[in-house]
Amino acid sequence: MPDQTAGSGAAGQGREILQRGLYFEEFEVGALYLHRPGRTISESDNILFTTMTMNSQSLHLDAAWSATQPFGQRLVNSMLTLSTMVGSSVAQLTERTIVGNLGFDEVVFPHPVFHGDTLYSQTLVRAKRLSKSRPGQGIVTLHHTAKNQDGVVVATAVRNTLVWCEEAAQ
Repeated sequence: MPDQTAGSGAAGQGREILQRGLYFEEFEVGALYLHRPGRTISESDNILFTTMTMNSQSLHLDAAWSATQPFGQRLVNSMLTLSTMVGSSVAQLTERTIVGNLGFDEVVFPHPVFHGDTLYSQTLVRAKRLSKSRPGQGIVTLHHTAKNQDGVVVATAVRNTLVWCEEAAQ
């Protein structure tokens, strides 16, 4: 991986620092990261994501039919909710330090998301350990939570991710 500093800035300015996530050693079990800004989900976001992923579910696309269903309106695609929740953590936690996602567990959507809802996400570092099979890398277990603008939990997921150890990344 390239050096995280790009050398000195222009004359009279400090050094340049490349934005990145956390190396394995920087993750602290029990730390809670709040990801901001939030993201307001529009009708266009939902339709684009739903059609782009070939999900033909009427609950996401058909306003008239959805109005006759229990929630009385279209629902935001739960995979868009999951993607937004996890994606909001990238800049703070895994940008340029991730090797790859190993898997998701305990994915739950306890409350629907509607067009116009704003998602705010947070991540709790649950556990970490060095990889047994990949020297210079570690496995970090992250518990993501998304809440809407009213503070109602709309999604949770546990993600296992493989990240670089700092020395190996250099």
